[in-house]
Amino acid sequence: MTTAINIGTHMASTTPHKYSVLLPTYNERENLPIITWMLVKAFKDNELDFEIIIIDDASPDGTLEVAKQLQKAFGEDKIVLRPRAGKLGLGTAYVHGIQNATGDFVFIMDADMSHHPKFIPEFIRKQKEGNYDVVTGTRYALGGSVHGWDLRRKLTSRVANFLADTLLTPGVSDLTGSFRLYKKDALAAMIRATKSKGYVFQMEMMVRARQMNFNIGEVPITFVDRVFGESKLGPDEIVGYLKGLWALFLDI
Repeated sequence: MTTAINIGTHMASTTPHKYSVLLPTYNERENLPIITWMLVKAFKDNELDFEIIIIDDASPDGTLEVAKQLQKAFGEDKIVLRPRAGKLGLGTAYVHGIQNATGDFVFIMDADMSHHPKFIPEFIRKQKEGNYDVVTGTRYALGGSVHGWDLRRKLTSRVANFLADTLLTPGVSDLTGSFRLYKKDALAAMIRATKSKGYVFQMEMMVRARQMNFNIGEVPITFVDRVFGESKLGPDEIVGYLKGLWALFLDI
């Protein structure tokens, strides 16, 4: 049983914040309608003001055309389209997205349904509890979990987090996670300080947050492997991750 509706109703009456969701997409034609509907429902059920900013990197599968249909269905004020001319990287997608965000808080998450919007009220409640600058979702703290990964993927993720935690000591349990809530001003400051553009971007954001003395909270989440489409994580991305991790270690 969820208490999200009661939580959201209380928050809406006392803290009229607006939440922007940055949703980078590349070949997410099948997932985008479902995750968008789930996001809209989560915000509306909790009576929260929101916008979903879809940043599509010229997906050849027609993701942008689907996004345009979603905009017609839910309204231009709720579904904001900010497409780009090519596949330019996750980090620059967030830079592009925040430039167009009108909320005072910003969620970042994946569009492949691996991050369930049902956790959004938990992120907001946690942020309010400690007035956190960042609330990050964790698969690896008590209450968090991963579903749908084989042993190889689980080991890869664990090793990646172990290496990052050992080299960077950021003080969070899931450094490679990508489901987070930021105060907009804090996110903008971190982005300005962050140099990475690929998969290391998420890790560097937490490192910069610690360097800038931002306070960070964690929320346990359940991560579910994508149902539709193919994972973007391949051998090239793993090599890029290791190179980026080492470069970040040398930089700090």
